[in-house]
Parts: sequence; structure tokens; C-alpha cells
Amino acid sequence: MSRSALLSMDLQLNHIAHVPDGYLPAAVRALETARAAEIPVVHVAQRLRPGHVDVHPDNKIFGALPFHLFTADDPGTAIHPDAAPRGDEIVVHKNRVSAFAGNDLRQILAAQGIDHLVLAGIATSGIVLSTALEAADLDYRVTVLSDACADRDPDLHTTLLAQVLDRRCEVMTTSAWADTLKTSA
Repeated sequence: MSRSALLSMDLQLNHIAHVPDGYLPAAVRALETARAAEIPVVHVAQRLRPGHVDVHPDNKIFGALPFHLFTADDPGTAIHPDAAPRGDEIVVHKNRVSAFAGNDLRQILAAQGIDHLVLAGIATSGIVLSTALEAADLDYRVTVLSDACADRDPDLHTTLLAQVLDRRCEVMTTSAWADTLKTSA
């Protein structure tokens, strides 16, 4: 029997500041839907080592970041309070774009028998795309919650959902996902 987990990805203060207004309530609905259905939630957050010693200076995304950003001491790395972990929900830190980068996420998912990942997060062109493609290549079933993902470029968000991610993943709204959970219960 398939076992799902919701990956709530990069809902950190630094990222939320760069997405369209109104995004956060949809991400919170995804969290509430998973919790109500007793689906495990794994929070994935960007965290680099002090001084960014884990970043090659030629890395186009991370190499240009000021050294104080995305470290444990950066208040902007905090997960937004509305989307913060509850109870025994797992938090995994990553040091690149994909949720699988530089951590034990695969081991955690395997230990819990998870084979279906439901993705929500910021940004569609970053962690969502990278994680979805890697997860599909690792033979996970993947569902991307279109309204619980966001990008600073709304047109790119729409294009990725409709022309890229839908070729490898199931793409649906949080409401449609909630409906599938009711029919399978």
C-alpha cells in the first residue's frame, strides 16, 4: 500500500518575502490537509554552514550569497510561524536546491515506507522543480500542489506546472488533493 508524505519546502522568512501575496494561506491549507489526514509532514529548509564553507564560490546560486544568509544565525532562515513544524514533524536541512541535497531525507523516507511525495514550497523554479525531478528519477510517485507552490515569477510558475512538471508528476490544487484523500479513506 502506498504511503504519502507532504514535503513543506523552503517556507522560510527569506523566501516568503519574494512570492506573491496570498501564497502562504494555500501552503498552510496543504499542511492542515496533511495533518488532518495523518499524513507525515517533513519540513525542508535551506541552511548553509557559517562562512558558507560548504559552497563553492563558482556556484551560480549560492556562491554569490552574502556569508550571513541562510546560516543558523540568520533570522530569515526561520520557517514562517504559520507553517512551522508541530509536534514530532521532522525538519531536514539542505545545502543546495533539491530537498535531497546534503541530508538524510532519503533515509528518513525509506525508514517510514514513504513512496509518494506531495510537494509544497518556494520556489517552483527552484526546490519544487529540482525535488520533483529527482524524486521522479528515484521512482517516488510525486504530486505537486499547484496553489501551495509559488515563484517570484508567476509566468514561470505557470509554465513549469503546465509544461514541465505535469509530464513527470501529478499536478493538482490543494483542494483537489484533499478530495482524493476523502475518497481513499
